[in-house]
Amino acid sequence: MLEINYYLILSALLFSIGVLGVLVRRNAIIIFMSIELMLNAINISLVSFSSYLGEISGQIFVFMVLTVAAAEAAVGLAIIISLYRNKSTVNIDEINILKW
Repeated sequence: MLEINYYLILSALLFSIGVLGVLVRRNAIIIFMSIELMLNAINISLVSFSSYLGEISGQIFVFMVLTVAAAEAAVGLAIIISLYRNKSTVNIDEINILKW
């Protein structure tokens, strides 16, 4: 069985890739995918800590995070579709609908 350090390193790498995707990319769909990647990195660390400590509370919390991630994906994609219908682009720099 692998040590907890390997899972935490994997989680940190995935979270870093997600943060880099949010900061660098300007496509709204890529940004939402990066946010989902960050949430999955958090889930990996929660499961690894739960397994290491021998408790089930971390694994139960993962189900709540997955529920929030599913709701975020549904609402986020609905917003992206409505913005695409109005502006014909998903580029964040070209969408200025909230400005006066």
